[in-house]
Amino acid sequence: MSKILITGSAGFIGFHLVSRFLEEGGYEIVGLDVINDYYDVNLKYARLAQHGIAKEVILSHHLIQSETYPNYRFIQADLSEHDFIVAFMLQEKFDYVVNLAAQAGVRYSIDNPRAYTKSNIDGFLSILEGCRHSKVKHLVYASTSSVYGLNEEMPLSEKQPTQHPMSLYAATKKANEMMAHTYSHLFGLPTTGLRFFTVYGPWGRPDMALFLFTEAILQGKPIKVFNYGKMIRDFTYVGDIVESVKRLTIKPAQPDAAWNARQPAADASPAPYRIFNIGNSAPVQLDAYIAAVETALGKPAIRQLLDMQPGDVPATHADTQSLESWVNFKPQTSVEEGVRRFVEWYREFYEKVGVKG
Repeated sequence: MSKILITGSAGFIGFHLVSRFLEEGGYEIVGLDVINDYYDVNLKYARLAQHGIAKEVILSHHLIQSETYPNYRFIQADLSEHDFIVAFMLQEKFDYVVNLAAQAGVRYSIDNPRAYTKSNIDGFLSILEGCRHSKVKHLVYASTSSVYGLNEEMPLSEKQPTQHPMSLYAATKKANEMMAHTYSHLFGLPTTGLRFFTVYGPWGRPDMALFLFTEAILQGKPIKVFNYGKMIRDFTYVGDIVESVKRLTIKPAQPDAAWNARQPAADASPAPYRIFNIGNSAPVQLDAYIAAVETALGKPAIRQLLDMQPGDVPATHADTQSLESWVNFKPQTSVEEGVRRFVEWYREFYEKVGVKG
C-alpha cells in the first residue's frame, strides 16, 4: 500500500484530493495543514470533519487518526517549521508527496508579501529537503497559471517563457518550479509542477469569485465585476483537477532523453522534472461565468463594473496537450455544470450551519 503525504489537506483542492484517494482505496494517506485564518477556519474544520477528523481532537504536531477512514491520519503543522517537517518526513517515509499547502491569492500578496515567502518559499524548501532525505519516489506540487504573467500568447503552453510574473504570489510559484528543478538535477528527486487554471467548485474558498458572486446575489447585493466583465478565464472544475493530480502523482517524472541544452525546453529536463498545465481548455468571458451563476441561482446579479485590478491578467487559456498525452485525461466539465454543483453544495452547506444563503 503506497503511503502519500498531502499538504494543504484542509484547503480547497487538498480536501478534494484526500477524498479522491480515500474513495479509491489502496493508499495510506496523511494530511497536513497549518489551519491558518486567511479565510474562515470553520470551513476548514468542516472539510476535516468530512474525513473523520474532529476539531476537538486536533493537537498541533500530533498525528490524529480518522474516526471514519482507517487509512487516514491528519497532523496540524506549519511547513516553515523546517526541522520538524524534515524529521516528520524521515520518520514516516512517504512514497509520494503532494504539496498543495501555500499562501494563496494574487491580490492578498500585494499587501502581505511576507506571508508568501514564509509559506511558499521557506515551506517549500522544507518539503524539498524532507523528500530528498527520505528518498520520496515523486514530489508533485502546486504551481499556478499566474506564472505566465505578461505573456498574452494563447493558448498558454508549458513551453512558453514565464519570466514576467505580475504578482509576488506568481513569483513565489515560479521560484518553486526553479527550486524543484534544482533538487531534481542535484539529487535525482522526481518532481512535477502543476499550473492550475482558475479552479472552482464545491467547498471552494470564500475569497474566490464564485463564492463571492453566489453570496452577494443571494443577499441582493452588487457583485464586483472587474475589467467590466471582459476578462477571459480558463475556469477548471475541481473534480477535473484532482483526477489529473491523482494520475500524475502515481506516475513519477522521468528525464527527457530528447532534451537539448542548446535549445532547452522549459517544461522538461535531462533531470526527472516535468511541468504540466491543468485547465479546461475552454475559456469563457467573466460575463458568461456570471450568467451561469445567475441561472443556477435563478436570480439576476446586480453588477458593479470596475477596472482591472493590479496583478490580474486579462486572459488565460490552457494548452493541455502534454497532460493528455502523459496521463490520458482531459479536464472537460462545463462551466454550467460545475457552477450548478457549487450552488447545490453552497445552499446545502449553509442551510446546515444556519448561515444566510
